[in-house]
Amino acid sequence: MTSMKNKLRHSIWALAIAMGLGIGGSAVQAIGAPFFQDQGPDYSKNKRYQQGMREGQYDHAHNLDHSKKRHFKKDEDQKAYEAGYQKSHGG
Repeated sequence: MTSMKNKLRHSIWALAIAMGLGIGGSAVQAIGAPFFQDQGPDYSKNKRYQQGMREGQYDHAHNLDHSKKRHFKKDEDQKAYEAGYQKSHGG
């Protein structure tokens, strides 16, 4: 009888540890997820992104701010330009 109690006790502990590791692992994964998310779309071949890179590099080299802020009709062009400008200007 004692042997059966010990087996049951060990089984319960093993189950509790396994559940704890499973729940803890999920929490760590959920907490770490925002740090490993994609950094956004790849604009590297977009001409507005490249324009933003050039202007950002120029402004950075000449210690200028974002004074010649461009406005594009397409929202995607605006986002690409800003992404390029910010990346090259050190933002």
